[in-house]
Amino acid sequence: MSNLEFSLNATMPVFFVIFVGWFLKKIGIIRKDFQDANNRLVFRVLLPVMLFCDVAETDLSATFSMKFFLFCVSATLACFAAVWILAALFYKDRASIGSFVQGAIRGSAGILGVAFAENMYGRAGMVPLMMIAIVPIYNIGSVILLTMYSSERPPQGQIKKVCLEVLTNPLILGILAGIPFALLHMQFPALVQKSLNNLSMITSPLALLMVGADFDLQKASAQRIPVLLATTIKLLIQPAIFLPIAVLLGFRDESLIAILIMLGAPATVSGYIMARGMHNNVSMAGSIVVLTTMLSAITVTGIIFVLRTLGYV
Repeated sequence: MSNLEFSLNATMPVFFVIFVGWFLKKIGIIRKDFQDANNRLVFRVLLPVMLFCDVAETDLSATFSMKFFLFCVSATLACFAAVWILAALFYKDRASIGSFVQGAIRGSAGILGVAFAENMYGRAGMVPLMMIAIVPIYNIGSVILLTMYSSERPPQGQIKKVCLEVLTNPLILGILAGIPFALLHMQFPALVQKSLNNLSMITSPLALLMVGADFDLQKASAQRIPVLLATTIKLLIQPAIFLPIAVLLGFRDESLIAILIMLGAPATVSGYIMARGMHNNVSMAGSIVVLTTMLSAITVTGIIFVLRTLGYV
């Protein structure tokens, strides 16, 4: 029961904020111009600052495990490649391919990861190392993906332009800027650190409100098959394939929980923001975030229960 209560406490507040955003849009408090301005603010300023702070504050030397790191990288690359190939083969709407793939792959480790680890073990454990391994892959892969399939690009985009947009993407710049601070254990003066933390703190709530404001029930219903498929891949298929492999490789306790979070956490809000900012299928991206967030309380709790019953955590 404690795991179920924690899962509900971790996911339902997120869904509630999304609902508030949807409700405020319906009653006219959130208007289109306000919504567009805040989406630009989140994509170009707040998310890069949050990613910079997350990377810069990670102690890379404290819990580093090359075996764990390589597993996270390999599993993420394998999932990304497999889902991308399948989507490109079977999905005809180019603007939806990017939203589908990143919705099925990118998990919200930053929102749920540390909370789950601290709830079970009293500390973040292996989650920061997992994030260092996967966040660059998520963001670089998503930028390439969303740029290639953007509705505002011709079908045959120029490679040079794609590479330039990857290198100048605000999220990529935020991650790259944080790596030297993490490696050299550099710290800002308290005044600067507090200011950055304040900006980071408003990122997720504002992003969630914008997810709700942009959520179109009719469009989500019209795309229910790809949304359900992406949700199934994210919450069930990935854990079902890679968790047994992780167990066979000897991962247990904190490492296994971090891998579960990597594989089975709900789709990340930043993926929705990127889809909107880079002209992909926004309705699908938001629908995947909402549905995976709703169902993750059930799936993550069930998987933790199974792992604990089998003595792996």
